[in-house]
Amino acid sequence: MSPNAPIRIIIVDDQELVRAGLRPLAERDEDITVIAEAADGRAGLSHVRQLRPDVVLMDIRMPVMDGIEATRTIVTDPALDGVRVLVLTTFDEDENVYSAIRAGAAGYLLKDVSPVDLRTAIRTVAAGDALLAPSITAAVMRAVADGRTAELDAGVLEGLSEREVEVLSCIGRGLTNAEIAAELFLSPATARTYVSRLLTRLDARDRSALVVLAYETGLVRPGGQPRR
Repeated sequence: MSPNAPIRIIIVDDQELVRAGLRPLAERDEDITVIAEAADGRAGLSHVRQLRPDVVLMDIRMPVMDGIEATRTIVTDPALDGVRVLVLTTFDEDENVYSAIRAGAAGYLLKDVSPVDLRTAIRTVAAGDALLAPSITAAVMRAVADGRTAELDAGVLEGLSEREVEVLSCIGRGLTNAEIAAELFLSPATARTYVSRLLTRLDARDRSALVVLAYETGLVRPGGQPRR
């Protein structure tokens, strides 16, 4: 994406009224433009493959193909590398939050989000960052606590340094890079370097995947507490 080019998005939602409402809200500041709309995941996927947007606003519950399957298909397609999915739904349910993040969504918002926060979220994921609100982190922890996820072998962490494990634990607790730097007495640049290194070493698509990994390995326990 060119630095001066608008962020190109596709809205995928089965309710026409929702799509009609989201378009002017997203485009209000002129640095974001809606290039297509779709009423189900399969049609949305077709648009994504044809137009290669920067961000897809994806509903979860839709006919033909739901948003979880559509997100997973986009994320796992090498030809669509760089397309980011921002899940937008009315359903504030732990299972949906967890499934969306596991499928590779870079962010998760409820449809009652403010216009300003919606545009901020689009810019955040378009820039390659993950949108991890505290409510999302809490929902993933509840999913683990309720037994909806199987813990991974903590051996996947064995190749990490002690400092890398500390940083991963902070990410799992929902801390920003600035907060990680403050807690571990690092410079902000060093904290960013550790996060980038973890993404590479753990073959994680984005920060959301690191959060899930921290919970599934038991590095962070439900309630946001680090493993002792």
